[in-house]
Amino acid sequence: MDLTAIQTALRKQGLDGWLFCDHHRRDPMAYRILGLKERQMASRRWFYWLPAQGEPVKLAHRVEPRMLDALPGRQEHYLAWTELHQKLKAMVGGAKKIAMQYSPENNIPYIGLVDAGTIELIRSFGPAVHTSADLVQQFEATFGDEGMKSHAWACERVQKVKDEAFAAMAKALASSARVTEYELKEQIVRRFEEEGLTCEGESPIVGFNDHPADPHFEPTQEIAYTLKPGDTILLDLWARRIDPVGIYYDITWCAFAGSKPPAKYVEIFRVVTEARDAAVAFVSRKLDAGTPVHGYEVDDACRKIVKDAGYGDYFLHRTGHSIGTSVHGNGANIDNLETKDERLIVPGTCFSVEPGIYLAGSMAVRTEVDVFVTNAGKAEVLGAVQRELVLLG
Repeated sequence: MDLTAIQTALRKQGLDGWLFCDHHRRDPMAYRILGLKERQMASRRWFYWLPAQGEPVKLAHRVEPRMLDALPGRQEHYLAWTELHQKLKAMVGGAKKIAMQYSPENNIPYIGLVDAGTIELIRSFGPAVHTSADLVQQFEATFGDEGMKSHAWACERVQKVKDEAFAAMAKALASSARVTEYELKEQIVRRFEEEGLTCEGESPIVGFNDHPADPHFEPTQEIAYTLKPGDTILLDLWARRIDPVGIYYDITWCAFAGSKPPAKYVEIFRVVTEARDAAVAFVSRKLDAGTPVHGYEVDDACRKIVKDAGYGDYFLHRTGHSIGTSVHGNGANIDNLETKDERLIVPGTCFSVEPGIYLAGSMAVRTEVDVFVTNAGKAEVLGAVQRELVLLG
């Protein structure tokens, strides 16, 4: 934890402090931001008051008195709940505006980890509680040059595994061999392991025909389709370096088992690629001009293309998500559908742009790239970008 950097950020935002708290590991972000061990026992409530100026205060239960030993600041302990309330009030009662992992009206649910009762308690002591969303992004979801390097390392290997999967499909089609969605998914996971990558047990998506019309379709042995000529194909892969832990790389590509894909498939593929490119261009223009850009604005720019083409009702999810050491990170999402993400796109962060069109019972298309914003404020997309359908025949 960089105490000086956090206190500087608090003053910049006009906040009097940041109150961290946890019970039974409900807030993994707090452990990562503060640099606490993520696997130690946490059966009692703890609080860490990090003021914009001055010495932090640690408050832990007497059953787990050493919980916060690794952190700087004055140590306090409590036993009874009455003592907890008394000491919490002494810690924050003089503050006017404090940050917590709270999201007004749950607009950004990924941040809203502090329970309503605790928020009520803190407010009863006098402070107004503000969201820590921008602080979390700054200290949990920015990765800089080293993050960019690990993202590029994963990019090279994930792209290779993607190409191998398509090659395996082409070989099976040419030889009339039997291969299923599930078998291809298992091949991808095995190759990830061989390349020093992990997807942390979350299954890659290999879907034929109507299966990927469920955006989070997961191939299993029981329901897997066997590849055959004429199939439409969607492949979604994400992985990061295992050791040292790297930044995820996450892509989606589409293919056709043959040489002449259906006109509808070609059409919706064209729409989503235009929408993807419009979103990336929008971000680049804003950043190059030094103009603030919010996650929800990028979603609007992307979604407009799909709506104008008549497929707005078939674009079933946000345009993209934050990417970090988890495939769904804690920075700004590209979203004005599921939530209105008002967080800024800032240097050092990474996010996906992945518009899709899902025709239930028929077919689906999604195209996905990752945008890494460099320390210099430039939007970079690493690796091959799909411009045409992959034709496997």
